[in-house]
Amino acid sequence: MNTPILIALGAGIGAPSRYLIDQAVKKWHRSMIPIETLLINTSGSFILGFTVHRSNNIGFILGTGFAGAFTTWSTFAVEEHHLIKKNHAMKAYLYLGLTLVLGISAAAFGNQL
Repeated sequence: MNTPILIALGAGIGAPSRYLIDQAVKKWHRSMIPIETLLINTSGSFILGFTVHRSNNIGFILGTGFAGAFTTWSTFAVEEHHLIKKNHAMKAYLYLGLTLVLGISAAAFGNQL
């Protein structure tokens, strides 16, 4: 199958999945940091780490397509900016630290599997 089509198929599932999880977590839990984005980006990092050395088709569908559309650097950046702008420095540092540590750890763990 054509590579761009494989990527589009994965992305077509990843983006709506991100939206649905974001909305569900916001209804279920309010936190001092945007836990929904942290959860999405951490699980997406795991998925990308897991698929990075798989066959091309799996890598394109799940890695580039799904994880690429599922994770959201721009939302993280805007949320981090809002925390800083509202003078919530400790929350901003916590969110930044958790995002980096959990994201890198999840990617490494997925890669080891």
